[in-house]
Amino acid sequence: MAAVGADHLEIRQLVENWAVWRDAGDWERFATVWHPDGWMTATWFQGPAAEFVAASRKGFDSGVSILHFLGGHSADVAGERAVAQTKMTISQRAEVDGVLVDVVCTGRFYDFLARHEGAWTIVRRQPVYEKDRMDVVDPAAVLRLDPELLARFPAGYRHLGYLQTKAGFTVRPGLPGLTGEAVERLYAEGAAWLGGSERPGVPL
Repeated sequence: MAAVGADHLEIRQLVENWAVWRDAGDWERFATVWHPDGWMTATWFQGPAAEFVAASRKGFDSGVSILHFLGGHSADVAGERAVAQTKMTISQRAEVDGVLVDVVCTGRFYDFLARHEGAWTIVRRQPVYEKDRMDVVDPAAVLRLDPELLARFPAGYRHLGYLQTKAGFTVRPGLPGLTGEAVERLYAEGAAWLGGSERPGVPL
């Protein structure tokens, strides 16, 4: 097995910095992980990285609780570009109809990366949502979900979309899951990026 190179180690550190600095509210350093043309797609946000940093800070300051945990990681490097996949969970705590709940969503961060001024940066981040669940924080609490609202979202982020909609966010449908056309298109865009495409796909 080939040794892990410096690029792979730097990319892994970049991905870990994203999670730690964002969840800690370290906004100045969080802004440094992004390429100047960086783009973020999430269930509740799609837009330029600078706007995502500002929106995340606003939510953090107002008490929105969204945390990230990282797992296994893989990166493909082609010169000054790379594509990385990192197993992750998104954990959000909020009230749904007056009942405090935790939603945990399992998936991957799929990152398009490029060197900028000598450092690896994130050009585009597209989460892949594989499965999720909702649990009441108080085991004695009773919560009945609206099946019609729940069915608006794909299985990979059904409960996360439900909670975020109840919290006032506009949640994007049709984001990539474990299988399906959306994730296959994402993989094709990643391969094209490594092959020298002008843009990192069409951000969702």
